[in-house]
Formats: sequence, C-alpha cells, structure tokens
Amino acid sequence: MKHVLKRALWVLLPGIFAVLGLVGGIPTGALVASFGGRRILILGLLTTILGAALGAVAASLVPLLLSRVVEGAGFLLITVAAPSILAQVTGPSHRDLAFALWSCFMPVGMAVAMLAGPLFGSWLAIWWTSGGLALLVCLLVPLVIPLTGAWQRWSWRSLNTAALDVFRAREPVLLAAMFALYSLMFFALFSFLPVLLMERMEVTHSSAGLLSALATAANILGNLAAGVLLSRGTARATLLAGASLTMGLASLGIFLPVLPDTATFMLCVVFSAVGGLIPAALLSAAPIAAPTAGLVPVVLA
Repeated sequence: MKHVLKRALWVLLPGIFAVLGLVGGIPTGALVASFGGRRILILGLLTTILGAALGAVAASLVPLLLSRVVEGAGFLLITVAAPSILAQVTGPSHRDLAFALWSCFMPVGMAVAMLAGPLFGSWLAIWWTSGGLALLVCLLVPLVIPLTGAWQRWSWRSLNTAALDVFRAREPVLLAAMFALYSLMFFALFSFLPVLLMERMEVTHSSAGLLSALATAANILGNLAAGVLLSRGTARATLLAGASLTMGLASLGIFLPVLPDTATFMLCVVFSAVGGLIPAALLSAAPIAAPTAGLVPVVLA
C-alpha cells in the first residue's frame, strides 16, 4: 500500500502546476489588478526561490511534494503577472509579437531542462540552480520594470465581482476553454515523450532527452510564427482552427501504432511546432477580450 501511494504521488508531481492554475488563476489575476504586476512578479519569484530551496533539502517524498506546491504557487504568480505587464508596456501594433515572445518561455524552459539535466550531478543541484536563476531575475526586475500604479483595495467581494464580469463575457470563457484544451493535449504528449521514445523507438536515455528537447523546441517556431502572422493581418480564428486541426490529426498518428518510428517522431515535431501557434494567439487576444482594462489580469489568469 505504501509503495502504491508513493507511485501515485510521483504521478501527481507533474500535475501540481495545472491544479494550482485551475483553482488559483482568477484570485491571482485579482491580486495583480490590485497590487500591480511588478509587485506580484517579485512575490512570485521569491516564492519560487523558497520552493526550490525546500525541494533541494527535501529528504523524503512528502516534503518534495510540498516544495512543488510552493513552486507551483510562484509559477502561477509569475505567469499571470508577466503578461499583464506586457499588456501595459506594449502598444496594440506590437502586442502580438510581444506575446509571441513571451509564450516561448515554456518550450524554452522545457528544452533547456532536458538538455542541461544530464550535466548536473544530481537533481538537488538542478533545484539549487533553478533557485539561483530565479534570484538573479528577481534582483533585475526592479531595474528594468517601472513601478506603475498605486495599490488598490482588494477584497473577496471585488474578486467575486471581477470573476462574474469575466464569466459573463463570452470571449474570455472561450479563450480559457481553448487554452485548457491546448494544454491538455500538449502536456499529455510531452510529459511522457521520453518514455514513449525509449519504449517505442528503443533509444537510450540520453538520446530520448535530446530528441524530446528537439521536439519541444519546435514549439518555439510556432510561438514566433504566430506573432509574425497576426501582425501581418492573419485572422486569429483561422490560425487557431488550422493549428487545432493539425494537432488533432498529428496526435492520431502519434498514439496509434500504424506508422514507422521515424515518422511518428516527426509527427511529434509537427505537433509541437504547429501547436505553438495557439498560446501566442490566445495570450495576445486577452487584452482585447477583457470586458474592461482593469480585468485584463483576470482574463490572463
């Protein structure tokens, strides 16, 4: 029974960030709207540093799981605060490109982790390094991001009002549903892609990491392409529909054992590259879809 519980906890580790985003997204957006993007960004980085330190000194699975909860909270604060800052500092003509660049952070981070992971002597060293990088960024934030806006009164009543205003608007709900479906498809594949490569293509552990990093990095091409296409007038709906259809068809070829190994991996690359069009298109649409300017952080959450 104890062994089964441990295996269940290991399965839960990758999903902690998603669960926190589901339950804490709107409150986090309200915090950003009340206290400002820069303040919440710094708070998120400090929380991430704390979570990394807790994980690095964890001696058993339960403290490690708790450290991931803390890191997940920091991640949520950062990923809501940073886009809201972008929405404030970029004009409409540059917004699509700015959000396209921002949407690269996830595939870049995943690819770097897969490539750099084998260079570390232990996973504890990875935790300490990630915390150190977060600390460096935290020190740079006050130097490069201006402090704008005064604190506003925050209350549960204002949070409920903001949430209702967002849910009553059709566009933010549709954006949230599309982003949730995209995330479900993307992480369903890439969370287990190394295992898929080792079991199906029988590649070595190091080769699986390299190939997974290559497929993940292809997502960056889609992120950047979305910014260019949208800035040149491509219809957002056409971009989203085409990318979603392509991802769906590619996933059939990936998960159904009907194609050769090389063709299956190439479909993973196509899946990732085309899928990168979606987050950039959705994130850049959030300031447009928000019922009011003050609700942009809530919609981005």
